Amino acid sequence: MTEITLFPQPQNIEVKPGAFTINAHTRIFSADNAIGEMLADYLRPAIGFGLPAHPLDDDIASAVQNAILLIPGDADATAEAYTLEASPERVELSAAALPGFLHGMQTLRQLLPPQIMASETQDGVEWTIPCVSISDAPAFGWRGIHLDVGRHMFPLAFIKKLIDVMAFYKFNKFHWHLTEDQGWRLEIKKYPRLTEAGGYRAETVVSGTWDQYDGVPYGGFYTQDEARELVAYAAERGITVLPEIELPGHAVAALAAYPELGCVGESYQVRRTWGIADDIFCAGKDEVFGFLKDVLTEVLDIFPSAYIHIGGDEAPKPRWENCPACQARIKAEGLADEHELQSWFIRQIETWLNEGGRNLIGWDEILEGGLAPKATVMSWRGSAGGIAAANAGHDVIMTPNTYCYLDYYQSEDTDSEPWAIPAILPLRQVWQYVVVPEEIADDKRHHILGGQGNLWTEYMPNSDHVEYMAFPRAIAIADVLWNHPAERDYDSLVARLRRHLPRLDWLGVNYRPLDD
Repeated sequence: MTEITLFPQPQNIEVKPGAFTINAHTRIFSADNAIGEMLADYLRPAIGFGLPAHPLDDDIASAVQNAILLIPGDADATAEAYTLEASPERVELSAAALPGFLHGMQTLRQLLPPQIMASETQDGVEWTIPCVSISDAPAFGWRGIHLDVGRHMFPLAFIKKLIDVMAFYKFNKFHWHLTEDQGWRLEIKKYPRLTEAGGYRAETVVSGTWDQYDGVPYGGFYTQDEARELVAYAAERGITVLPEIELPGHAVAALAAYPELGCVGESYQVRRTWGIADDIFCAGKDEVFGFLKDVLTEVLDIFPSAYIHIGGDEAPKPRWENCPACQARIKAEGLADEHELQSWFIRQIETWLNEGGRNLIGWDEILEGGLAPKATVMSWRGSAGGIAAANAGHDVIMTPNTYCYLDYYQSEDTDSEPWAIPAILPLRQVWQYVVVPEEIADDKRHHILGGQGNLWTEYMPNSDHVEYMAFPRAIAIADVLWNHPAERDYDSLVARLRRHLPRLDWLGVNYRPLDD
């Protein structure tokens, strides 16, 4: 019997004798011609056959041979569910909605030989699909990858490549971290200095030091047209782009552009080193909220995501403690302290977002001082914040640094690895990621929307480095988020990856080799 390796593993699969072979006479039939053409576009470059896509009707569906059929499925099925039936005569992929078809197409690609990932025709390959019966749907609706472009930014072409690989592993959320102390990366037309001044730093701290700098100016940004292009590209592949605009902290680049928005009000410079800055948006100045709403108005116009990420993390309070305007705000609003001031700050933004039909997501620090009423928590400092938020009835995305921070070293032998955050997260530990901790009450478990892997790029200056840190650990995260297996056999995972990773070679992904 054919040994089949799929990432993520389907919920249900039955392997049967025989195989379906794609040849020069194979055709694609689909009720939606655009979906049929999408599958053909995935397969044609490597296969080299025409694979014409035709309309599907009931007579064809019951009689056609040597074909791949994309058939509308049960209307009551979830949008991401699909079934796949492969026999020697034909392949039937069925789904109720586009996301299910897209996931089924990726499974179909993984059932074919690894050369299917090539961008040009591969001669001499027998394009066989083993006979299987698959019924599949994800365990969690939020399956994401996060990329920080504030510390280091990356070409749009690379981000599209990352989106393609994410789609291959059935991720459906791309969390785009666009603003930081070290650089503001999204064009905002009403505030051009955000990118003109805030998008560039004078130099960058040398990796492994805190007081040595490379003397090389660094910066750049994505235009709104580029951002829209990426949003559309991702949507075609079933991925929603979640923008993150940091507030009230991680705002030094914005303050360098518009210093009147800070408590001190002058002498800010785009941060040259990593870590946490004391300078944050002033909570006492009304113009700060006007500015943020103006910025977010343009963000909402670019990104149709139902959720908008506002950061909310690592916002030190010394400036607020010594700021007359912030202290006046605390008194006027009847707040207890600066932590409640941060909660008040975030509630102003949440209320405004909700009025516009959007929802707010923040890192788990937004729990401090009282959580905004409808906010979704992204739990990163372990799982404690997510557990508390879910048990209190708030939606949560579990992305604990102990399992999901892909900027950590992958081995205890750090001297043999590229520079990374000084913490260790080997593949074996990623594989133990439990999305729904047992401390969450049974009647609150539905509040766990899912999770994601996070790529913070202080130590990732180029695309190859990002890929090396992401893969294969992100593949393990994809597996967990799709089917959340009760049993975690690490040796089995490694064996599966050894069979699977040649596909990344064909895609040109610079993944970290598995340990011997």
